[in-house]
Amino acid sequence: MTPGNNDNNTDFELQRRRKADNFHLNIQDDFVASSERQNSFDELNSYSGQDVKEQIARNSKKSLKRKKREEKREIKEKNKHNRSVFRRMWLVSVLIIGIMFASFAVTGMNDLLAVYRTDPSTVVVDIPENPNLNMVADILTDKGVISEPGYFKMFANMKKAGDSFTQGTYEMRKNMDYEAIINYLLSTNNRTDTVTVMITEGQNVPEIAETLKKNGVLSNTDEFLKLCNSTDFDEDFSFLKDIKNGKNRYYKLEGYLYPDTYEFYKNQDAKSAIYRFLNNYETKMNEKQKFNGYEKLYTVEKMIEQSETEYSLDEIMNIASIIQAEAANVEDMYNISSVIHNRLSADADMGVLNLGLDSTKYYPYRSAEKVPAGKGGKDYSSKYDTYKVQGLPDGPICNPGMEAIKAALTPNSTSYYYFCHDKDGQAYYASTIYEHNANLEYIK
Repeated sequence: MTPGNNDNNTDFELQRRRKADNFHLNIQDDFVASSERQNSFDELNSYSGQDVKEQIARNSKKSLKRKKREEKREIKEKNKHNRSVFRRMWLVSVLIIGIMFASFAVTGMNDLLAVYRTDPSTVVVDIPENPNLNMVADILTDKGVISEPGYFKMFANMKKAGDSFTQGTYEMRKNMDYEAIINYLLSTNNRTDTVTVMITEGQNVPEIAETLKKNGVLSNTDEFLKLCNSTDFDEDFSFLKDIKNGKNRYYKLEGYLYPDTYEFYKNQDAKSAIYRFLNNYETKMNEKQKFNGYEKLYTVEKMIEQSETEYSLDEIMNIASIIQAEAANVEDMYNISSVIHNRLSADADMGVLNLGLDSTKYYPYRSAEKVPAGKGGKDYSSKYDTYKVQGLPDGPICNPGMEAIKAALTPNSTSYYYFCHDKDGQAYYASTIYEHNANLEYIK
């Protein structure tokens, strides 16, 4: 064999062996892989159905926990962001509010002190009936008296004046500060919507009410008449508290609304108007007067003590009201007073127990013609009718003046029991019924 052939054989043998080795290795690798897959399959098949469910459940819980953690983290981040935004917004709001409040405070204080309202001119301010603070502030703003209605309302409430404003017409300067404005409006002395009313002697309560309504003092008479038959004023006036039979009267205040010339406000409160009358009556009763037959001056109360009359002040007012209604003049008052006093003190056998006075027949109406049809007209029967009741009626029939009151206290000394008047007001007196009938026949 040649060397070259040996070398070729050797190379061939080496290649054959390498192929054999490679073939063995490939078989081994495939076998191992196949074996592992078989083992894995066998292992999977070795789990029961319960094991699979538990494994799935564990995986689900882990996934849910992970999701919740992620949600919490997201919410936390959002909350952190929202708090940051809120803080910024809150700071901005506080800043804006602070600026607005500072501006409001400055402009309000300037208006409160009338710093820039230097115009001294005046305007007429009309406050309507039953005003509230909003209405007053708006009216003052419209008239140029104030510039900051909100600040004015706050100041008025601080002064506890918000509910104290009343109706009225005022002439106000434009440069008044809030304190001056409120004090000015709360004083009725500054009102310009006044009206002068004359209440004549002898007017009764309903007639006075109508007079006040006619002059614009009262919008209606209902409240006024109701108060005139109430006890609302008793605690302020002893002469009213002393009345014992107030419930029997048509109007308890009849006789005490002193006739005079008054200055009232338009649409005035009925109670305040009545106080004007009663205060004036009290003043007049405490003024010293010259009484018939007396040299010194006395007040009515002192005159009652001095004359030692058996009648109380209320009974004197009752007598005075009849004198006022019946008398033709001042001289006639004193003679009629004597007739009344004589009859009140007469013996029963004299036949004059009843005063028999026409002025009492239709009270509280002036005459039969004044009685409403619904009340009976001429057939109306008053419980004050002195043709039916003995002695004085339960109360006065009108509001007498001072001369009638003085005549009631100090009558002329006569023997008269009767009187009458002709169509011209001439008085005729008589001591007997016969003389009286003759006088009646004469004046026909």
